[in-house]
Amino acid sequence: MLEMRRLRLLWELDARGTVAAVAEALNYTPSAVSQQLGQLEREAGVPLFRKVGRTLELTAAAEGLVAETAELLAGLERAEAELHRGRTELSGSIRIAVFQTAVLAIMPRALRMLRDAYPSLRVEMVQYEPETALRETWARSFDLVVAEQYPHHAAAHFAGLDREILTTDPIRLAVPWRGTVGEEFDRVTRIEQAAGLPWVMEPRGAASRHFAEQACRNAGFEPDVRFETADLQAHVRLIESGNAVAILPGLVHAQDRPRVRLIDLAGRPHRALFTAARESSGGHPALAAVRSVLSVVAADLEVRAEAAAAG
Repeated sequence: MLEMRRLRLLWELDARGTVAAVAEALNYTPSAVSQQLGQLEREAGVPLFRKVGRTLELTAAAEGLVAETAELLAGLERAEAELHRGRTELSGSIRIAVFQTAVLAIMPRALRMLRDAYPSLRVEMVQYEPETALRETWARSFDLVVAEQYPHHAAAHFAGLDREILTTDPIRLAVPWRGTVGEEFDRVTRIEQAAGLPWVMEPRGAASRHFAEQACRNAGFEPDVRFETADLQAHVRLIESGNAVAILPGLVHAQDRPRVRLIDLAGRPHRALFTAARESSGGHPALAAVRSVLSVVAADLEVRAEAAAAG
């Protein structure tokens, strides 16, 4: 009989591409992964791999085994969810991948609510960029991901992952408060007037960077991007100190009164925040509880952020 642990390694090899990547993801040594895959091939009694240069390629037999293993893994998750539905107290562990805005604005309160309501439930959180986090959740490194999606920049879809919208928040131009820096910033009331100013943006490839660049180009200019950082709190600091302007999502200001002046963009665009989990684990009561708490916190923050911006 084929062992499930070795079948999982085969599935991981298909998903990640190399033995080294599998070893890193599962905290094994590459030699240990290779040994287990070799043992699986001996148990199967048919060739599962062919050497191509320094990498292993899967044979047709291995690819068929991968497809069946995916069904087995999903079945195990459904079985575990069924077992937990019969318990009176939530327990176990839930691993969540979260991007920075959600780490700062949503997770502190959500984690406290979960700890108070479900003391036997262990919640682990890791900060990840949304697209990487979606893939890692599909690959079973996480149980749940909190991700974002900007207008006209759809986040990647992975088969077997569901999506639930948490909240939406407005995307606005952020400039220093009037009277704190100089007239070149004070006169800005729409994005076209920020054409000659220094900008701070996230690194290339980020959805927010793509959106911000397109917003500037649609306004008729190429932004002068002098500062680049993935840390949105650094964006705020650079703006309030009079060094830059930026396009920021509303939840950056959810905790208190905005420290910068916010200007609406044409069409009043919004960013969507959503959770995603594997459909096979969606019935797990602990996962459902975490999603419920995240929704409550996100809805409250949406109201508070709008009130703060209006104030």
